Amino acid sequence: MNSKLTLLLDKKTIEKAKTFAKTNNTSLSSLVQDFFERLVDKEGNEQARLSPTVKELAGILKMKNGSDPDIYKEQYLSEKYLHE
Repeated sequence: MNSKLTLLLDKKTIEKAKTFAKTNNTSLSSLVQDFFERLVDKEGNEQARLSPTVKELAGILKMKNGSDPDIYKEQYLSEKYLHE
């Protein structure tokens, strides 16, 4: 159920927020709701700090043969930074 909320904010802040929302194809209401949800989330874990879109996408890709993605990450970072 949705309810109205009245906020008093600096006019410049509101304009910046509107621009940000438009650029990111969202609404001010969604931005405020996401902020409040993160603020009051009691879990405090990494998953709780992810945006709803990222939460929805997390875990949909599976590694072949049950491989551990950390092995590939370590290999990539070694090649990138150690030039091995």
